[in-house]
Amino acid sequence: MLSPFRGFRDLQSEMDRLFGGTFGRLPQAAETTEWAPAIDVTAENGGMVIRAELPGVKREDVDVSVHNGVLAISGEHKEETEQKTAGYLVRERRYGSFRRSMTLPEGVDADEIKASFEDGVLEVKIPGSAPAVEELPKKIELE
Repeated sequence: MLSPFRGFRDLQSEMDRLFGGTFGRLPQAAETTEWAPAIDVTAENGGMVIRAELPGVKREDVDVSVHNGVLAISGEHKEETEQKTAGYLVRERRYGSFRRSMTLPEGVDADEIKASFEDGVLEVKIPGSAPAVEELPKKIELE
């Protein structure tokens, strides 16, 4: 797969070769990838619990919603790092949106879903769905 950053890496390799003795080896150019948070789904107390690891994401940048039986977790991931080393400064910024969605079991009452966010972990508690009413066969009389 071709990377749009290949040219930058080639240029950086050439700069490392030319200036390596003066500045030491410079950090490699970062590749960007779309970020999707890891999620765990477990059965608890007759319902489900979804835990999503969102390191570096702030509470105000997370949105949890339900529409047409689909739970959606979305938000913005903003991360900045700074490293000072031997005469140069490296600042990296990673920004991007993320979205994970999951179809809920039939009968789940969206008003009963609860979500909390603590220490970079989102927890969504989904109560057990109402038991499905089993339709019994019905005989249709001929007229």
